Amino acid sequence: MAGPHRLAARGLDRLHAWMARGHRGARDFVSDPEPRGFGSVTRGRQILAGRFLLAGQPVEIRGRDLWDVPATKPGLDAARHGFGWLDDLAAAGDARARSTAQDWLWNWIGRFGGGRGPGWTPALTGCRAIRWVNHAAFLLHGRDESDRDLFLRTLSRQCWFLSRRAQSAAPGVPRFEALSGLIVAALSMEGRAALADPAVRLLAQECDARIDATGSLPTRNPEELLKVFTLLTWTAADLHRAGRAVPAGHSAAIARIAPTLRALRHADGGLARFHGGGRGLNGRLDHALAASGVKPGPTDARAMGYARLAAGRTSVIVDAAPPPAGAAASTAHASTLAFELTSGRRPMIVNCGSGAVFGDQWRRAGRATPSHSTLGLTGYSSARLATGGDETRRRALIDGPRNVPVEMTERPVGLLFWGGHDGYVGQFGLTHARRLDLSFDGRSLSGEDMLLAIEPAHRRRFDRALQQGPQTGIGFDIRWHLHPEVKARLDSAAAIVSLTLRSGETWEFRTDNGVHLSLQPGVYLDDTHLKPERSRQIVVSAHAVGPETRIRWSLAKARDTAIAIRDLQQDDEPGDDD
Repeated sequence: MAGPHRLAARGLDRLHAWMARGHRGARDFVSDPEPRGFGSVTRGRQILAGRFLLAGQPVEIRGRDLWDVPATKPGLDAARHGFGWLDDLAAAGDARARSTAQDWLWNWIGRFGGGRGPGWTPALTGCRAIRWVNHAAFLLHGRDESDRDLFLRTLSRQCWFLSRRAQSAAPGVPRFEALSGLIVAALSMEGRAALADPAVRLLAQECDARIDATGSLPTRNPEELLKVFTLLTWTAADLHRAGRAVPAGHSAAIARIAPTLRALRHADGGLARFHGGGRGLNGRLDHALAASGVKPGPTDARAMGYARLAAGRTSVIVDAAPPPAGAAASTAHASTLAFELTSGRRPMIVNCGSGAVFGDQWRRAGRATPSHSTLGLTGYSSARLATGGDETRRRALIDGPRNVPVEMTERPVGLLFWGGHDGYVGQFGLTHARRLDLSFDGRSLSGEDMLLAIEPAHRRRFDRALQQGPQTGIGFDIRWHLHPEVKARLDSAAAIVSLTLRSGETWEFRTDNGVHLSLQPGVYLDDTHLKPERSRQIVVSAHAVGPETRIRWSLAKARDTAIAIRDLQQDDEPGDDD
């Protein structure tokens, strides 16, 4: 149930949305809006095919108006009223995509443009206003003067609404969206620039409050950081275009975030997929970094709680900090010490990803430790998902690791990472420690996973857990989730897993004797697809029977794999059934 403050905010939103109807429209844009924004051609084609995914709900259009689709699941209204689908239709870019986008936009104006409906919240209005401005040329192409006037009048109403309500948006990304939407819309239209003045100051204050000295967000979500960074670069560009100065807090935040995003960038240009974030659309990260004007410098090996090892064509990114806490825990994952590995243009070792787009069950599954490439005790995660209470409480990640010591060393033969966490100490007395050693040429990654009962109190707790459990000891699994494009084969002796990438590279996985090595079904959660994708995972299973258990393993390119491969394979556009 919504609290009294939230209910009051909704009431004020509705009041100001109604009042916005009396606000007169702008006569024209200051100049032709610059087309920008990143959408997915795949999702655009899915929309045109009549079936696509919106807030985890498969939406069947096929001759229906988007606004006629019943909102049977939470989040659907927010997803469609934010106009994210407009990015995808603009990416598809053909006449049919434009016609569909125009129909849905003018139908929205007819139904909701007068201040009605669930879309009049500060964050949604900010997102919607940005997309209307970014895609104005796409939307207004071929429309008559009366349609253009109606478009500008409705955009002006949203701009006025934001001038009254943007500051009331929830702290963090929603407030960035609301304030940025106000600035972009106000500076784009004639006679509205004064509405941007308070928002420019407030956005700089939000940068100081939400982006720390290392260029990080409390959620530790790399894709969310990219979203904020993109909003800040867009608004800075609009301020420059209008002949205005960018406040120091705003420009400083851009300068802080850029190197952090570079540290979270894999070799293929995608982001590390942790804590609810995806890899980002192809090219979006590089485009945002280029647009920022922040020149590349030495890449920090530690950024936003992640450790980066990169050599040759290989990048490895490790979750090397406790999970987000407080309000940010609602999207946190139990992924401490999990890693991803990308070789050239091809992701190889991944995490399953956020399943939020596929509904609550997938969201919860995607947050658990077994959905990440790390060690987990059988049946347990390194942090627990809360149960009971209101919706906010049920989304929280609790009882996670608090102590995550990390050391990184650069050596002549490669890069060495050491890390540990105490997520299993409270119940089992065991600390998980992980060593990762990336060779200087990026052709091999050797690792060691340890379960250690370090202190006397931990050993007593471990002994009690042994007595209460099966005689075989405390079971654990180490998982390496594979990208769906990786072809995996376990040899007849169940000793080596061969991994072939689409580029033609072949890697081999080996581990200690005496453990159970298997190749099992897995899943890959990607919001550009209509449903979860099938994949594979390497699983090493064993038992801890003493206070010190060690498992050594290695991933290395096969000897006959060339140092450099011309990767000319084109990425296929997934179809509706992918």
